[in-house]
Amino acid sequence: MRRGIIGATAIIILAALTGAAFAQTTDTYPDRPIKVVVPAAAGGVTDTPARIVTNRMRDNLGQTLVIENQGGAGGTIGTRQVAHAAPDGYTLLMGSIGTFGSQPLLYKLDYDPHKVFAPVATTVVDKLVLVAGPSLKVQTVQELVQYAKANPGKLNYGNAIGIGPHLVTELLKVRSGASIVHIPYRGGAPMIADVLAGQIDMTINGKSVLLPHIAAGKLRALAVTSGGRWSELPDVPTLLELGYMDAPYDAMFGIVTPAGTPPAVIERLNAVVNEGLRSPEMRASLARLGIEPVISTPQEFTAIIAQEIPKWAEVVRITGVKVAE
Repeated sequence: MRRGIIGATAIIILAALTGAAFAQTTDTYPDRPIKVVVPAAAGGVTDTPARIVTNRMRDNLGQTLVIENQGGAGGTIGTRQVAHAAPDGYTLLMGSIGTFGSQPLLYKLDYDPHKVFAPVATTVVDKLVLVAGPSLKVQTVQELVQYAKANPGKLNYGNAIGIGPHLVTELLKVRSGASIVHIPYRGGAPMIADVLAGQIDMTINGKSVLLPHIAAGKLRALAVTSGGRWSELPDVPTLLELGYMDAPYDAMFGIVTPAGTPPAVIERLNAVVNEGLRSPEMRASLARLGIEPVISTPQEFTAIIAQEIPKWAEVVRITGVKVAE
């Protein structure tokens, strides 16, 4: 009986110490720099909003946030790093919903993203646009499809492997019957440079990185992948209205942290992200790039992920996209 009392007392003391340590962790968080892993190369559609969001987070948290770009393998290299990080709120991942939707179907992962990550907050939606470079003389999607069918394998497009824009382009090929060769890239910035230089014919990528080149007359917008036309490009049709898509496909981004991170830390991060997204300064910065803020609770973000997963899984099934392991 004495041993039982001693054991029970030890459990109570351990629980008290654990609770005190937890309270101290959440009350003082963050007390050192936070690493934000962006699973893509610098200068691309994932990296651009990440830097805008983290700059505001740094100001509100009063702590340094260090962005670490880890591109390659459809974002799985950087994602894996965060999957195996300590669940303490000091290693975050800012990526697309493809982390949960297409990655598990395309790659053999040593982790289950549905189990190892805790959603923190959505951040932005960056809509996608199909553009023709100076080497491609077509004026419409219909002309593009007609030329690609008449000249199979002659046209090409660039994108990183396994990401949303790659999958959407492959879906367009299936739905239209167009024969267009995929040229893989490690990131968006070098790919866009090659489109501008006429080294590749076309791409589908984010509004944030392509709209400035469209406005400057360096790239020609053929269609957008969203549910409606853009106010910036009112004469450019959607792939939905042209009959090449049956649903809109936008790039939504958010922040996740390793599962097991204290709920109070997640709530703190969510509040900081949302405060920034509501601020006039950040909204103005995002608007200049055509990016739309998306505010959510962690629970709402979880629901959005669950809603998006079947859509991207269907794209992988229809296109039959395979990637190197």
